[in-house]
Amino acid sequence: MSQSVVTYVGEANSLRAVAEQLVNKQSRARVLNGSIILLVSTSLVAAVNFGFNVAMARMLGPARFGHVAAAVTIIMLASSITLAFQLVCAKFVARNDSPGEKVGIYRSLRGRAWIVSLAVGTGLIILRKPVAASLHMPDPRLLAILAIGVCAYVPLGVRRGGMQGSCSFVRLGSNYVFEAVVKLALAITLVALGYGVMGAIGAIAGSILAASLFPRMPGQFRAKPEAAMQPASFREGMQASVFFVGQVIINNIDILLVKHFFAPEQAGLYAAVALVGRVLYFAGWSVVSAMFPISAAAKQREENLHVILLPLLLVISLAVIFIMAATFFPALIIDTIFGRGFSSSGSLLTLYAAATALYTLSVVLMAYEMSRRIANTGWLQLIFSGILVLGIGVFHQTLQEVIVVQIVLMAAMLVLVSLPFLRRYRHTLIPQETA
Repeated sequence: MSQSVVTYVGEANSLRAVAEQLVNKQSRARVLNGSIILLVSTSLVAAVNFGFNVAMARMLGPARFGHVAAAVTIIMLASSITLAFQLVCAKFVARNDSPGEKVGIYRSLRGRAWIVSLAVGTGLIILRKPVAASLHMPDPRLLAILAIGVCAYVPLGVRRGGMQGSCSFVRLGSNYVFEAVVKLALAITLVALGYGVMGAIGAIAGSILAASLFPRMPGQFRAKPEAAMQPASFREGMQASVFFVGQVIINNIDILLVKHFFAPEQAGLYAAVALVGRVLYFAGWSVVSAMFPISAAAKQREENLHVILLPLLLVISLAVIFIMAATFFPALIIDTIFGRGFSSSGSLLTLYAAATALYTLSVVLMAYEMSRRIANTGWLQLIFSGILVLGIGVFHQTLQEVIVVQIVLMAAMLVLVSLPFLRRYRHTLIPQETA
């Protein structure tokens, strides 16, 4: 009898092990497939955005292009709220099973997003004159036009979060691409018609409005809403907000500070380098976007470790390729994209690529921690974003010095962000010897 029990237990353990291996393979496949889809769409978006930036740089020149870059940066700062709503929506849409529960989460967050977005847009309109003066922008009306896009941007984050949480990666990717294409087409048309910087910024706002309409949400979001078993909590929202406020500051504040401290010509050159360098970040974020809902829905710790290792390897590979290209072909990259008027900025590209690579690796680890629990790494990132502002405020004698400050701080943050991950999984990553 005891032998039968032992045999049964052994068979059950074997079946459990096989099931866990199958789930691990399925999760890795979904992460890989989602990463590929979003990486392709991100590459298309990057290519179209390059077309936008190249067209604006060539049509407007470095100084006026700097105004457009500043407007884009303001939109990116506002995206901290957009991305916070997207992350929370993706996390809880993934965690709830039935279509009705997913719809309940989606509609609840969409209503809150509209309230927040209207408040932010109104605030930007009220403060347009002092903000324009601080950034040396020629006309405060530029910020009023931008505010229209901001009002639609936060609800767009909820829309994208619903697609991401339901693993509708094709829809999500096509939404990003559609926004970029509309922006490029509108910008070229309006600037060619003589609207200048006003036309370029109007195109940015128009593209956000267009992305709010296409594509349609997946069919499951047309179900009757139900109360969610795992509703979005205030703590989750606060965690996401802290994370994205820090992320957006780190990704964008350097352009605004350079615009403030340096002449328009130098600010335009730096903006060109930053736009190229961010390609690596957006490629890495596409991997994170595929990982996040799968990790959030996962139950087993071992499975979670399998989910994170593949994204890390993908991002490291992308970083190595990008830094090598920036090191060996900086002038070719800058001249081909922006023209000879920007060629003097090529020497900054490798430094900026290194800073971006360090930060992107930190983002992968932080996003993974957030997908599983309330993590403190978001607060750590927010602290570093404040230190970055202070660092650039003190050390900005040259553009190179601005980037070196970022490299030092991003390296320190990567070390600190890695410690909780290594501590939690040290026994899994480093097999222990048995007696």
